[in-house]
Amino acid sequence: MLMTAAATSQLWSQQVAPLPPPRQGYSFPAKQTLTYEVDWRVFTAATAVIHLEADGPNQRLTASADTLGAINLLFHVSDKFQGTFDRERGCTQEMDKQAVEGRRQVTSTLKMDYTQGKSVLEEKNLTTGQTKKLEAGIPNCVTDLLTGVFYASSQAMTVGQNFDIPVADPLKTVVVTMKVEGKEEVKTPAGTFKTIRVEPTADAGVVKNRGQIWIWYTDDDRHLPVQMRARSFWGTITFRLASVEAK
Repeated sequence: MLMTAAATSQLWSQQVAPLPPPRQGYSFPAKQTLTYEVDWRVFTAATAVIHLEADGPNQRLTASADTLGAINLLFHVSDKFQGTFDRERGCTQEMDKQAVEGRRQVTSTLKMDYTQGKSVLEEKNLTTGQTKKLEAGIPNCVTDLLTGVFYASSQAMTVGQNFDIPVADPLKTVVVTMKVEGKEEVKTPAGTFKTIRVEPTADAGVVKNRGQIWIWYTDDDRHLPVQMRARSFWGTITFRLASVEAK
């Protein structure tokens, strides 16, 4: 017997802790553009640009990442992302991605239908022309992988006290534990910052598959992500803040 949407949503609600709302007094930036230098091993490999902007009750997040110089000869990457989430609760509404990674070219859209308790993924491979549409059950409020990095800024960060966020990844919900490990001073092209180091961990999904990940947030009310690092078998990739602008 197929489970109804309402029953699916209720089951997810029982299994997954809800997305914690933003801490009292926190507000997402009205307009903010963050530019990162991306280092792979010993090379400056790419540039990534993240833009956040208020849109009524929602927050829009757009991102792009493009490889540079000789890295393009080895493996060309040009990824673009657009996402929308609820400013009050943090729930992702929709995320769109256009990925050019080597010979792979894929566009995808993931929409959250909270009234029906499901997510809907539509994907097209531009190289082969193949398309697919898949659905999966979700709890009543989730974030997505990229938005989650910036949504975490809205949470209290106390060393030794972890918090969980449910992430759509993309056709299953994964609970990501944000381990608040310690404080460090971090130097980036944008300056030197006092930061709080956080390690996202999960038992499944992209977070687990990418090895160890750390994010350094500024130790202030903004919790600005000034550095991100992933360490895996293929090497270490580091995003270091190059500039932050209110535009």
